[in-house]
Amino acid sequence: MRLRTRDVFTTMRPDLLRVERRVEQAATVDFPVVSSLVLELVRAGGKRLRPLVLLLAGRAYAPDPDVLTAAAAGIELLHTASLVHDDTVDRSSLRRGRPTLNSMLTAGSVILLGDYLFAQSAMLAAATQSPRAVTIFASTLADICDGQLREIFDAHRLDQSRGDYERRIYGKTASLFAGAAEMGALLSHAPESHIAALRAYGSDIGLAFQVIDDILDLREATDDLGKPAGNDLRQGTVTLPTMIYAARLDERSAAAARLRAVVQGENESAEAIDEVVHEIRASSALAETTAYAVELTERAKAHVRICPDQETRSMLEDVADLVWNRSA
Repeated sequence: MRLRTRDVFTTMRPDLLRVERRVEQAATVDFPVVSSLVLELVRAGGKRLRPLVLLLAGRAYAPDPDVLTAAAAGIELLHTASLVHDDTVDRSSLRRGRPTLNSMLTAGSVILLGDYLFAQSAMLAAATQSPRAVTIFASTLADICDGQLREIFDAHRLDQSRGDYERRIYGKTASLFAGAAEMGALLSHAPESHIAALRAYGSDIGLAFQVIDDILDLREATDDLGKPAGNDLRQGTVTLPTMIYAARLDERSAAAARLRAVVQGENESAEAIDEVVHEIRASSALAETTAYAVELTERAKAHVRICPDQETRSMLEDVADLVWNRSA
């Protein structure tokens, strides 16, 4: 796989900077101390992959820069708001190596700040003056909530199917990539078949993104992750590598008993979690999960063959490669 992501970000830098400024304007609140915390969270937002996908999805058609900037800022702020609520639900103290809002403010204050960011993101979507774009935005928000609810209510259960997992990560992560790509193409007046193909592209790279996150949670050290290694196991969240590993175990074995005790919350000691993480790493589960992420990436790249502009098509393919290559 080729990787020319430096070219993608160089080419798209002016557009992403416009999005960044719009996000910061919308995220400002009237309380200086709180505003600085929120802006710090916004500025630590990583590579801005979701707005980048939206901008690229519209680039090959008839884009209106102001409209796409508003939509991309809305998508990024929706993502930020969902992280605020996610960290509160999970009681996470770190996000990307930085203290979370809920580690510094009361839970009630953080929930209200998250709601404020959701409202601001909806206003940005409405600024496109496209009822269909607002519908996509609302549907995406509903999907995110569905994914988070599934994660909560499926916690501590090893008897989940692969379909259960994929529905959960679609809502939690992939729906936002799918919505971003669909909005970008729609707002740039792409043909309906192209809008559908680009939405499928976004969905597949979003699934790959979460699958890779689930691999990294088990494979990387805390210093690399910016959050505790094996955090999913600590919370009873069963991800694909754990499912694959569990399916290979004899249910009567000591390893299966250790895994059940950790996932079900019967043994929450660091030593027990570390032992299970080590056993998953020593199995084929991470390699099999990585192969699935690569498959999703290749499927995503097939969807963008429909894109009429070679440069934009190449950049969409490079973004897909970047998503899976986070595991390298």
